[in-house]
Amino acid sequence: MDRHGTARQTARGPGGVGARPGPRVGAPVVAGLLLSGPLLAGCTSAAATDPEAAPTPGPSSAPATAPPVQPPPQLTEQQVNAAVGRIDGYVQDGLARTGVPGAAIAIVYQDKVIHAKGFGVRELGKPDQVDPGTVFQLASVSKPISSTVVAGAVGQKVANWDDPVTAHDPGFALADPYVSSHVTIADLFSHRSGLPDHAGDLLEDLGYQRDYIIQHLRDQPLSPFRASYAYTNYGLTEAAVAVAKAKGVAWEDLAADVLYKPLGMDSTSSRRSDYDKAADRAAAHVRTDGGWQVSTTEDADSQSPAGGVSSTVQDLARWMRLQLADGKFEGRSVIDPTALNETRTPHYVSSPPRAAAATASFYGLGWNVNTDAEGRLRLNHSGGFELGAATTVTLLPSEQLGIVVLTNGQPTGLPEAVAEEFFDVAQHGRETVDWLGFLGKVVPAAVAGPVSKTDYSKPPAGAAPAKPNSAYTGTYASGYFGPLTVTEQGGGLVMTVGPAELQYPLQHFDGDEFSFLSKGENAVGRSGVTFTVGADGRAGKVVVEQLDIDGLGTFTRT
Repeated sequence: MDRHGTARQTARGPGGVGARPGPRVGAPVVAGLLLSGPLLAGCTSAAATDPEAAPTPGPSSAPATAPPVQPPPQLTEQQVNAAVGRIDGYVQDGLARTGVPGAAIAIVYQDKVIHAKGFGVRELGKPDQVDPGTVFQLASVSKPISSTVVAGAVGQKVANWDDPVTAHDPGFALADPYVSSHVTIADLFSHRSGLPDHAGDLLEDLGYQRDYIIQHLRDQPLSPFRASYAYTNYGLTEAAVAVAKAKGVAWEDLAADVLYKPLGMDSTSSRRSDYDKAADRAAAHVRTDGGWQVSTTEDADSQSPAGGVSSTVQDLARWMRLQLADGKFEGRSVIDPTALNETRTPHYVSSPPRAAAATASFYGLGWNVNTDAEGRLRLNHSGGFELGAATTVTLLPSEQLGIVVLTNGQPTGLPEAVAEEFFDVAQHGRETVDWLGFLGKVVPAAVAGPVSKTDYSKPPAGAAPAKPNSAYTGTYASGYFGPLTVTEQGGGLVMTVGPAELQYPLQHFDGDEFSFLSKGENAVGRSGVTFTVGADGRAGKVVVEQLDIDGLGTFTRT
């Protein structure tokens, strides 16, 4: 989900389920499952249900024209108010059914905040209640906020959506020189650069920072440029950072200057430190075999544009009003409407139709962009950290109606279910689907990482013994992941990797094959570690299964 965002792509977010690990930051996890369009846009994250889009090349971006013709409003004020009247009970029931500790919602209609409320507690074991001013981590709901910021910069003539990224960040490169020189800001915001799903996220798990991760995107194998879709937090981050460089400021300051300050979003920030020091803050929670418990998410500063925003429903209601007013807020023009409309135009197929009568799902610039069953433009994105946050926002511009739902638990489908129930009741007067029952199964399955093909819980019958520990100990290196050290501790082996020097005890499995218990936002349970031992009795290389998704997980002895 866009861990940081909402999901893994099978979409960290919302391509094909089980395809690869990804932060829960907001990838379109269940995109294409509903006629109304994708619900999740990046959970771990925060994506479409399939990372491969239709193999149709597109221009660098769609033309910036007037918004598509929309049908007249279909909902009456009475219908909207009736749905609002039922939403509190639905949220409370959802918290009871899922055990998620807390939630907050805001609903905007015809440029007014018609409902904003908190539910449950900020942190288990403490009495503090969630309120509309409680700060939550947004995960991949950060993406449409960041595309709003870039639209503002485009309107100020700082950059253009079709600018090559290298025009503002000359040092940026990908594996193919042509792609390096031609990939645009819009290409990276719409996930059609050819980078693989969630490229760079595993580096973040190991403790690497933004500059290192973006620099090493050039090591990633590429799919066809503008002819494939794969949800990437760090591709989008690079595009946003390049725009900030064009302005000569840090991304975090650009976001504040262009959007947060003009709208009075005083509790919104693109820096983790501001979330950490907020007095009214929702803590992260995860569900374990023993029930829900307090957790902590990884610091998402390195991918701040993609998954690092924190905010309140009060502040996000202001942003929704701006979106629904085509860039205006309380009569003032804040964001250029032409540049903003570009974000809401389909730029690529995020999930092709699965059958002759099925519909495709599309991604714009930081938004899932679709048409619902009534022919209305529907903008949506979800976000999620598997380590403890889940969020969603959905707008129906023709109805001037929007809802945002924030929760402080790992993705369970609750935020999406609340939003779907609200629109369902407004449209039909009743809930036509058990949304929480449905999404409560779909979302957790979509954000779950791929399980190893091998069950490493116990050695196979007749397993070959390991060689002496000295055959494996030593230092290895990967040009992508950096150094890896294997040491002997307490008679066993411990693998240390990354600048955070994360330590993983190795459990013997069979011969020269071991396993370790993965951890972090992209944890996938037990994963394999296979040594190749030479004639001299020493391992010359080691392959770490979890890190080998894109063929980059081989470490050679130094």
